[in-house]
Amino acid sequence: MTPTPQNIDFLLEARWIATAEQDDVLKNHAIAVDAGKILAILPISEAREAFQAREKIQLDEHLLIPGLINLHSHAAMNLLRGIADDLPLMDWLQNHIWPAEGALVAHDFVRDGTRLACHEMLHGGITCFNDMYFFPEAAAQAASEFGLRATLGMTTLEFPTRYANDADDYLRQGLAARDSNSNPRLNFALAPHAPYTVSDRTFTRIATLAEQLNLPIHCHIHETRAEIEQSISEHGVRPLERLHRLGLIDPDFIGVHAVHLSDEEIALLAEQNANIAHCPTSNLKLGSGIARIADLLAAGVNVGLGTDGAASNNRLDLFQEMRLAALLAKGHGENASLLPAAQILRMATLNGARALGLEQITGSLAPGKAADIVAVHLGGLECQPCYDPLSHLIYVAGREQVTHVWIDGMCRIYNKTLQAPHAISLEASLALWQNRAQVCARGHETS
Repeated sequence: MTPTPQNIDFLLEARWIATAEQDDVLKNHAIAVDAGKILAILPISEAREAFQAREKIQLDEHLLIPGLINLHSHAAMNLLRGIADDLPLMDWLQNHIWPAEGALVAHDFVRDGTRLACHEMLHGGITCFNDMYFFPEAAAQAASEFGLRATLGMTTLEFPTRYANDADDYLRQGLAARDSNSNPRLNFALAPHAPYTVSDRTFTRIATLAEQLNLPIHCHIHETRAEIEQSISEHGVRPLERLHRLGLIDPDFIGVHAVHLSDEEIALLAEQNANIAHCPTSNLKLGSGIARIADLLAAGVNVGLGTDGAASNNRLDLFQEMRLAALLAKGHGENASLLPAAQILRMATLNGARALGLEQITGSLAPGKAADIVAVHLGGLECQPCYDPLSHLIYVAGREQVTHVWIDGMCRIYNKTLQAPHAISLEASLALWQNRAQVCARGHETS
């Protein structure tokens, strides 16, 4: 007796599927999705017999991958894209970005900038981002409107901004935003900006809060040589050692950039099961250097990929980061076998989920996980011939090949078109912010 097929929401059939849990690509398989979850991944013929789908989607020229995870972003800084290019980090930050933020940053700025970022990220296959910025409640509003997953940082500094007066005020407001959140796709992290902007007292309090509330810590670390020299001068130790002594380096720590690491520091990160967010484009554009990613991975450190903000990249494009991360590792290590395509895909998906504590929910395509799925079209002439779809994903395809995006089984991008009634035109608000930013920049230049 033939079993009765199980009724499900939709069956997604594709030429190839890369699950991120194994190196091999599945051919002519289907993903069964119901109530936002993946029920099964089976050969197409078996899936058609096992399931009665309310919708069947056939993607005969596509590779399906897990939703990409942007492990480090400043989403609202999309409104500052290109405002101060071709400058070293501290000049860029102290003389241009911080003055612009001082004049512009408010709830509406963060909401509109994050809306723009969500639009860009979704079209590039990013379904989850780890953010560090002010007014996290405004970022939460934007992420909720677009249906993305996000871990929103409770950014902390010692000096006042338009958002908060001091470190205690930053933490108070961040915790209030966390406590008021009701969206299950949104999580929060403690986000001390960097060792050169946060005191020992504040770091100690953050370490205590992280343990009490079971929260990740998201922090810039070892981005430039000058940062390290400053730490040695002021604290007698390098920044990573300082944070380790203060109790921050553990499995919940996400260190951003980590460009300049010694062998001993790599061993420490591995021993403590810490995580690194690698931002290759930003590291190069700001002249910070080339991170030792192959050495980190070889030591067992969990490394994910991030874009940083659009003011220092200038794209929120994980396809770009995947390709650049692979090429930099090969060139820097003078070894073409370093960071193969399957490993790079894991860095952009499952490794990011692990860093955020979300690996049981997302980051790979597997039964029981959320249906966070991206379809990449490899059928165009620019992608032909295709001998290895996973290689093509990293070295040939770009975000322009993303055609469909699902989050929790909800289609957010269909045939490259945003599927959302709230997706009103952003042009008017963006023009307003651009005019204000240009006035601010001119005023700073003449001051």
